[in-house]
Amino acid sequence: MTLYLGAPIWGLKLWVGNFFPAKAKQRDFLSLYSRRLNSVEGNTTFYSLPNAETVARWRDETPPDFRFCLKFPKTISHERRLRNAEAETEQFLICLRGLGTRAGPSFLQLPPSFNGDSLQSLVSYLDTLPRDFQYAVEVRHPDFFGGPAEPALDEALRQRNAARVVFDTRGLRRADPDEVGESAEATRQAQERKPDVPVRFTRTASFALIRFVGHPEISANADLLAEWADHVARWLAAGDDVYFFCHVPQDRDAPLLAREFHALVNARHPLPSLPGWGPEHGGNKLEQGSLF
Repeated sequence: MTLYLGAPIWGLKLWVGNFFPAKAKQRDFLSLYSRRLNSVEGNTTFYSLPNAETVARWRDETPPDFRFCLKFPKTISHERRLRNAEAETEQFLICLRGLGTRAGPSFLQLPPSFNGDSLQSLVSYLDTLPRDFQYAVEVRHPDFFGGPAEPALDEALRQRNAARVVFDTRGLRRADPDEVGESAEATRQAQERKPDVPVRFTRTASFALIRFVGHPEISANADLLAEWADHVARWLAAGDDVYFFCHVPQDRDAPLLAREFHALVNARHPLPSLPGWGPEHGGNKLEQGSLF
């Protein structure tokens, strides 16, 4: 039972001087990130796959207990819609194999138009995937949020030990862009682009994967994070792994959101300490060793 805590990306220049040391170089971002948080969403693979040398570098620059949660390429999910994608799937699996033990659950984000009538395509595709990896599925169509296809989806995922990605945008939705200062434009864009779907706490696998999109003012997420901390602490106590990814507009404060969430979970279910960062921790001196 491990809490894998992370952000949507591992390298953001806005983090230099706070999450990263003041003089951090871009080439060191992954190494620095992986010694502060122990997981990351791999959204870059949605657009293109890295070559073998890059995957090997990702593996070698991170601690053994770090986990990449890579997103299935859009050629599979959005362009081919899970049909006739054998070659593209094999290339993605090669990428996962290159990560070795650092490969966490891969998540399959389906397009908003992927509705209940398409469920059999998902089931058929999942059945082609090797069972030595873990998978999570993110749906966005209303059919899967109160419609007749929802229980069928949940049961199909449960039978295959695939997680239903929980996408929680409640914090983002409560933000007024006119009241968040320099985050205003990023907040407007995020509210336009992120799916506005009901939050689900549904568990269909032996692990959980949550994507939390918060209000740009960290304190405004307190009640939502407390609610999530209750769920996560209970799941950890039951012996399950939990992957929890923190998003905010611009993502500058995503690490701070992660640290706040870690403290809330730790108050309910003891966790190993989170390495410090920022000026109050010796000028961002990198603390070596594994996390969690």
